[in-house]
Amino acid sequence: MSTDTTPTTRVPSEIDTVAEDYFAQYCRTHPIEATYLGVSGVDEELGDFSPQGLEESAQLARDTLARIDGLAPTDDVDAVTLAALRERLGLAVEMHEAGVDAMSLNVIASPLQEIRMVFDLMPTDTNEQWGTIARRLAKVPEALEQWVGTLRYAAEQGNVAPRRQVEACIQQCADLVADDGYFASLVAGARAGEDELADSAREELEAAADGAAAAYRTLGERLREHILPLAPEADACGRERYGLYSRAFLGAAVDLEETYRWGQEELARIGAEMEAVAQRITPGGNIADAIAALDADAAYQLHGTDALRTWMQERADEVIADMADVHFDIPGPVRRIECMIAPTQTGGIYYTGPSEDFSRPGRMWWSVPKGVTEFTTWRELTTVYHEGVPGHHLQIGQTVYRSELLNRWRRMMCFTSGHGEGWALYAERLMQELGYMEDPGNLLGLLDGQSLRAARVVIDIGVHCGFDAPEEVGGGAWDYDKAWAFLTAHSQMDRDFLRFEIDRYLGWPGQAPSYKIGERLWMQLREECARREGDEFDLKAFHRRALDVGSLGLDTLRAAVLGELEVPEQA
Repeated sequence: MSTDTTPTTRVPSEIDTVAEDYFAQYCRTHPIEATYLGVSGVDEELGDFSPQGLEESAQLARDTLARIDGLAPTDDVDAVTLAALRERLGLAVEMHEAGVDAMSLNVIASPLQEIRMVFDLMPTDTNEQWGTIARRLAKVPEALEQWVGTLRYAAEQGNVAPRRQVEACIQQCADLVADDGYFASLVAGARAGEDELADSAREELEAAADGAAAAYRTLGERLREHILPLAPEADACGRERYGLYSRAFLGAAVDLEETYRWGQEELARIGAEMEAVAQRITPGGNIADAIAALDADAAYQLHGTDALRTWMQERADEVIADMADVHFDIPGPVRRIECMIAPTQTGGIYYTGPSEDFSRPGRMWWSVPKGVTEFTTWRELTTVYHEGVPGHHLQIGQTVYRSELLNRWRRMMCFTSGHGEGWALYAERLMQELGYMEDPGNLLGLLDGQSLRAARVVIDIGVHCGFDAPEEVGGGAWDYDKAWAFLTAHSQMDRDFLRFEIDRYLGWPGQAPSYKIGERLWMQLREECARREGDEFDLKAFHRRALDVGSLGLDTLRAAVLGELEVPEQA
């Protein structure tokens, strides 16, 4: 297979046109998504969060599916697009008709967070750009009012998020509007590049931020008054609904009972490997002893967020230089990544992709909890590989780059968590295979992260599907205390972080397991390709072939890479 990174030109097909039309219309009606994708034109808008807005989105998917019905692919690219459209859009309609989109409320990925987070990606170099931010901020009250109306509509259908999620979201509203919360900090830190904001721009921003803060304050009150009394105590979504969520995040249908058992087996395997690595760090000790030694080792310590950002950037740049043209074909624009300290203080690390023209590069963000100034790198080197190269940045950046081969929907919108997060975990394991995790401290950090990902396969599937809990936490029905005991037994991470993690699993069914299950499906695909190709198998070529098709549901990815999609003879 060619390693040339220059995109191959192909003539767009009728199927491409349908996908492009869907992309354009979706961006027009979903301005937040457009900003994340780097698509301009609706930068001052937030979109329609009412039940009517959700129905319009579903109808757009239905209409698009009707347009592709009967269309035949002209080549293998078309065959993948057709399969991906049917899988992604068909599932979106199915979930809308089940009412799960209208009840969306959780601690990490519901309109409460999405509306706020979009401002992180907006440029702030000029007074005019701050004016755009102010005009979008001014739309926050209407958007939140629409969303509350949608939650109340869903409640009328009997669909309400669990009480634990509602209470946490009420607290998030309070945190955002505190004296040192997001909106106050946004105004206090506003500058036009190196210059002070013009008086008129600052006045407009202050007024809009005050209005947005008031809207979030009101949102907290509305959630407490209208939604909390209706919220069920039970965290589980139930097996039927969980099946939908799992398919949505994986793009694949998996045997949930078998996967639940595999998660427990995987935990045992990782735990044994962690014990062995701990012996290399503190001979005669245990994992806790090894962690204590690593945390006390100055070689792994960083002091202050400036040092953290610098370390992230240096490690990310180093691996790009090492990997390019050796283990991966990395196009020129993808060789740039920006490491950022996020403006929020919720904890966690995440990636945002580049704009279509790469004028806004891919970015790795670290949301540092309030008051935290000391960091240990042994836990986090693997995270740099996960978010950067060969993880999300390579995967997403390379797909965005394929503009001459893939339509915009394929390149920029067809993201599936199991594909993306599964690849990022695969990337972490690959770095171990390639010898980048020989240091026992860094290796223990990788394994601890893997243990967390395996633990949440067990917790997420077990809780939401009602499977019996493992005997180590008493067996029988899962509850919060058993989930917490299981999680803390299999992860050595900060307890405040793990509290947020467990709330995330309970409120966002199917997402957390998509990492580890996705990694499993990626590994199975690689093994199948190696089996079929025998001595001809080339790992770099496999990576190029798999990444070139872009983000897909994992069943579609498998069929595409193995050549199992129907393509006309003339193609």
